[in-house]
Amino acid sequence: MTIFKRTSIVLLAGTACLALSACDGADSVASPGEGVIVVPGTPTPSPTPSPTPTPTPGTPATSCPTGTTDVGVLGNYRSCRLPSLITSALSLPKVAGVAYEINGRVDVGVDIGGAGTSPTGIPTTLTIAAGSLVYANTTNADNDYMVVNRGSKLIAEGTETQPIIFTAQANLTGGVTDETQGLWGGIILAGRAPISNCNTTVPGGNAACENVVEGTSTALYGGAIPTDNSGTIRYVQIRYSGTVISPNNELQGLTLGGTGSATVLDHIQIHNSSDDGIEIFGGRSNLRYLAITGADDDGLDTDVGWQGFVQFVLAIQKPTNTQTDNYSTEIDSNGSEDALPRQSYNLANFTFIQTSTATNAAIRLRGGADATFVNGIVSNPSSACLNVIAGADAGGKTTIRPASTTLEDKGPPVFNSVVFSCLTPYATTTVNGVTVTTEEQQALFRAGTNNTESAAVGSAVTGTFLPAGVSTTTTAFNAATLNPSGSAFLVNTSYVGAVNGSTDTWYRGWTCNSNRASFGTTSTACTALPTS
Repeated sequence: MTIFKRTSIVLLAGTACLALSACDGADSVASPGEGVIVVPGTPTPSPTPSPTPTPTPGTPATSCPTGTTDVGVLGNYRSCRLPSLITSALSLPKVAGVAYEINGRVDVGVDIGGAGTSPTGIPTTLTIAAGSLVYANTTNADNDYMVVNRGSKLIAEGTETQPIIFTAQANLTGGVTDETQGLWGGIILAGRAPISNCNTTVPGGNAACENVVEGTSTALYGGAIPTDNSGTIRYVQIRYSGTVISPNNELQGLTLGGTGSATVLDHIQIHNSSDDGIEIFGGRSNLRYLAITGADDDGLDTDVGWQGFVQFVLAIQKPTNTQTDNYSTEIDSNGSEDALPRQSYNLANFTFIQTSTATNAAIRLRGGADATFVNGIVSNPSSACLNVIAGADAGGKTTIRPASTTLEDKGPPVFNSVVFSCLTPYATTTVNGVTVTTEEQQALFRAGTNNTESAAVGSAVTGTFLPAGVSTTTTAFNAATLNPSGSAFLVNTSYVGAVNGSTDTWYRGWTCNSNRASFGTTSTACTALPTS
């Protein structure tokens, strides 16, 4: 996570392409089945440093679909460039031998504001067909990424056998390995749901709270519409993303800024992001069926008043991280402990794998954020499972204080049916002279039901992420009881962890394999591309 700088900006509505520059978030704010039995095998060994080209068989298409520009042939593909500014509905069909190019910053629509009344921009929809390939042109001296501006939508809906792949140019030419990362800036959805870090310096800003997506300098997010809809991302891979613009100013794999509850986010793999896999800044979006493999920073990072639900998450960290703070999940505030809305993080059926050289806890919870964890497996052979930190303000231990309706505070974090299998269950950190002690964290964990804090290191999983030992006998918590009235997002399961053993294959086919994790023979290698 990083820290949002209150940067003054001037919006240039209707501009064709906006320059990339720095802007930031909170200390780490900125910078988501059925079938045959598939038993994940042992992860493949790391490749040699020099990549071995693995070209995709096929013939480049002879022309580009309407609305794109033919910029020549790249490997086995006709390269069809997207406009830098999309102001009318655009559909990208799946065409054999076509790869769609992101060149620099691509804006979908022009920001319409966050208040929901009297919009001034241009909303539109970009639709990408199942099985399509979209890549970032990383040969130019710019940063390549896509921003879906407030009021517009991205409809990227793949299938189990035809996922949509967002990747970097080197993936098309055989220039990537299992260690490649940080080649482009990923996907940004900017929505109009509430956030807690208002930027009062935005000229002409709405009364609703809003701020700037870090790494963009101009893309605004946040507003007054909890049910806002930024589109659908389903059965999608985002590979080799994560761009560091400047210290504490990064782009991730998938950035969700103020996206609302009507946004659909499921069956998403983020692979080898050099920063966070998914980072959520406020909003009300819910996510399920996430495979986050090889993140160099955090797997799932949340901040600035996000209130949502996540279920079925595999977060398998990079074996050797270059980022100093790397957690399977980091839950934070924006530096103002009592800013509203207060973050409410609800996570069910998760498996967090901090790999052998990780030095950080798997879960970091701080800054007064509320959190509920149920049906989880945490494995960390080198460090702790949990690090609860006092708030950054002088207000003391806001992260574990009693509930307060005035402050939207639900009280201390809650754990039910969670298995800890780590070198040590808890880590401590002192902030402003205040420490949430090991004993206090232990009391929180033990206050829940069916929790295990001392499973032998490495005994809780097998085959990288399948449940083993006590994980297979732990009584599950009914996650559906956490749903607010009128919602049925979280479902009841009979097991803990993201995966119910080798017969549960929601992750097969649409994901890709690497030395981070193997998802079975129906998934192809992340270094390769589908042949059909």
